Amino acid sequence: MQWNWSDSLNLLRKLTLKRAVNAFKVLASYQVSKWIKKPVQWGYPVSISFEPTTSCNLRCPECPSGLRAFTRPTGMLQKNFFKDTIDQLHRELMYLVFYFQGEPYLNPDFLEMVKYAAGKKIYTATSTNAHYLTEANARKTVESGLDRLIISIDGTTQETYKQYRVGGNLNKVLEGAANIVKWKKELKSNTPFIIFQFLVVRHNEHQIEDVKRLAKKIGVDDVWLKTAQVYDYENDPNKLIPLNTKYSRYKKDRQGRNVFKGNNANHCWRLWHDPVITWDGTVVPCCFDKDAQHKLGSLQQMPFKELWQNPDYKKFRGQVLQSRKNIDICANCSEGVKVWG
Repeated sequence: MQWNWSDSLNLLRKLTLKRAVNAFKVLASYQVSKWIKKPVQWGYPVSISFEPTTSCNLRCPECPSGLRAFTRPTGMLQKNFFKDTIDQLHRELMYLVFYFQGEPYLNPDFLEMVKYAAGKKIYTATSTNAHYLTEANARKTVESGLDRLIISIDGTTQETYKQYRVGGNLNKVLEGAANIVKWKKELKSNTPFIIFQFLVVRHNEHQIEDVKRLAKKIGVDDVWLKTAQVYDYENDPNKLIPLNTKYSRYKKDRQGRNVFKGNNANHCWRLWHDPVITWDGTVVPCCFDKDAQHKLGSLQQMPFKELWQNPDYKKFRGQVLQSRKNIDICANCSEGVKVWG
């Protein structure tokens, strides 16, 4: 991932004294917790991920949304519920990700919610498969004030792209990206910062340089390479793990078996600053709890600031500080895994 000054400066412009003080409190409590091995939580989230929907138009092989494998219900985030939560937190909150599972643009109120958060001077970001970036949606996206748009593009030819993005159409993705670039120019807008996110897997690792050239041709601002999470990485049934281990979360041990590169140290920054809220208001520890198995509370039952300090949250933070390796969602987590420089 490259550092981009324009995007970073845009994020820093969202900083207020109250948000800076809150971020310091959160960071300090995290460091104290690591030191004493007991959960201490000061301040409120610096960042939040909100799930617009669990629905998706594609069927990607390592995605529970694509596989229709959720045990939790499918639904749409309601804008009134979203606004109520933002109203509680916007003075401390600096960064908002409109993504967890599913395709955000399938929620008809998605861009209205982006606009509401942007109006509170919160940095907003989303990730999309770009099949719904029509001319009209592209213009509305730019007008919404969205700060960052991540477009998943896992191949530079249709044959390669469809191997992971099952049911997808690469031409639609490229057209959607071009529509966003066009409307940024038309409306003389510096946002959203457009990123091509390339999930590096075995069948597309030879196209890394190609996707960089394609991004430059279209006018996309940056290309991010992402390592793939493989649930059954020991057997890798879909043959997704790249041959070049530089782009993999896994490596071979002395017996030739795939093992995880991470060390699962007993702490996790995400738990202190960046919760995930599902479409129906369930709060979960992080984006690795895709099926919301570790429910820390519901915003339908209590306000966020009360939930943030509740016994279930404290207990989970304590478990991570004691033995992270024994928590299922931590076993395949990329937090702290250095892949490439």
